[in-house]
Amino acid sequence: MLDLKEHLSNSAFVFRGYNVTNLGRTAELLAHPAYGPVMEEHLREASKIAGDLLSRNIDLVRRVREKQETDLETYADAIALIMSVSQAQLKLLDEFFDIEYARTRMMFGYSLGEISALVAGGVMDLASALHVPLLMAADCVDLARNVTLGVLFSRGPALDANAVYKLCLRINTAGKGVIGISAYLSPNSLLLMGQQDTIDRFADLMREWLPQRLFLRKNDSRWPPMHTPITWQRNIPNRSAVMMQTLPGGFRGPTPAVLSLVTGKLSYNDYNAREMLARWVDHPQRLWDAITETLSMGIDTIVHVGPEPNLVPATFKRLADNVETQLGAKSWESVGLRAVSRAVRRPWLAKILPTRSSLLRAPFVRQVNLEDWLLEQEAQ
Repeated sequence: MLDLKEHLSNSAFVFRGYNVTNLGRTAELLAHPAYGPVMEEHLREASKIAGDLLSRNIDLVRRVREKQETDLETYADAIALIMSVSQAQLKLLDEFFDIEYARTRMMFGYSLGEISALVAGGVMDLASALHVPLLMAADCVDLARNVTLGVLFSRGPALDANAVYKLCLRINTAGKGVIGISAYLSPNSLLLMGQQDTIDRFADLMREWLPQRLFLRKNDSRWPPMHTPITWQRNIPNRSAVMMQTLPGGFRGPTPAVLSLVTGKLSYNDYNAREMLARWVDHPQRLWDAITETLSMGIDTIVHVGPEPNLVPATFKRLADNVETQLGAKSWESVGLRAVSRAVRRPWLAKILPTRSSLLRAPFVRQVNLEDWLLEQEAQ
C-alpha cells in the first residue's frame, strides 16, 4: 500500500471536472462508519449553498445515498457534488491520516477541477467558488442542447493546432453554428465542440484544409460548451467576470501553487484569480502543457481527487504506455531513449536535460485515485 505521506513532498494533486457520471465511490465513503460524517457535512454545505443560489431544493446527501446519477439537466447539482466531494476527500486525508495536502508540490484541475484546486489552495471559499458556475449553469445547459463533442487525433505526427483553429474560424464564418477547440489533450489529439452540424462539416473539410491525415470521433453525450467561444453567445465570460468583481476572497496566492490550464503554467498570484477564471470560461484547456510541466518538475506521485477521476489518469496512462512501447522497440533510437530514461530518474540530472526528455519519466510516475486509496485504508 502506497504511503502517501512519504511521497507528499514530491506529489501533485489533480482535481477532476464534469463528466457524464459523477458519483464515483462517494456512496461508499458516505456509508463508511468513520468517513461518513465528514462526507455528509460537506454534501449538506454544498446543498445549502446551491439551493439558496438557485432557489430550489437540492439534497446531495439523498442523491448520493440513493445513487442517483447526475445528467445534463442536473448540471448544477453535478457542479456542487464534484466540488464538495473533492474538498471532503482532502478533509479525510487530514483528519484520519494526518496528511496535509498543502505540503504537496503543486495542484491543478481539468475544467471545473481548476476551481476546486483554488478552493483547496485557500484562494476562495466553497460558497464563493460555487457562485458563478451555479448561476451560469442553466445557460450552459441550454447552449449544450445543439452542441456535439468530437475528439480529433492523428495516428502519426503531431497535429497542426493552428491549422485546426483556422479551419474552425472558416466554418464559423458561414453563420450556421460555432465550432472551437475545447482542450489540447496531447500533441496528436484535441477536443472540439461544435453547434448544429459544424463537427460534421469540419470532418468533411479537414482533408482539404489540413496538412495531414486526421481522424475525428464524435461523442454521443451532450456537454456544456465550456472553454469555447460558444459561451460568448450568452455573454457568459463577461457576466462571470462582473459577478466575480464583488465576490470575497482572491487576495492570496494558492498554497500549494496551482497550475492553470488556461496558461499551462503556475500563473496564479495574490491578485489575478478573477482575471484567470474569466479567461477559464472560454479559453481551451491546456492539459498537455500541465502534463509536461508536471513531469519536468520531477513529480513522482499524482493523486487524483474527486469522484471517479477519469480523463487525466487515462491521459497519463496513455503517455506511459506509449513511452514504454517506444523504449521496448528494437532500434538504435530506443537504445538512446532507454539511456535517457535512466538519466531522467535522477533529479539532479533531469534539471539539465532538455525539457521534453522528462516525458520519459511517465512510466515511473505513480498514480493514486484518492477515493480508492481512502477506502483501502483502515481509518485511524
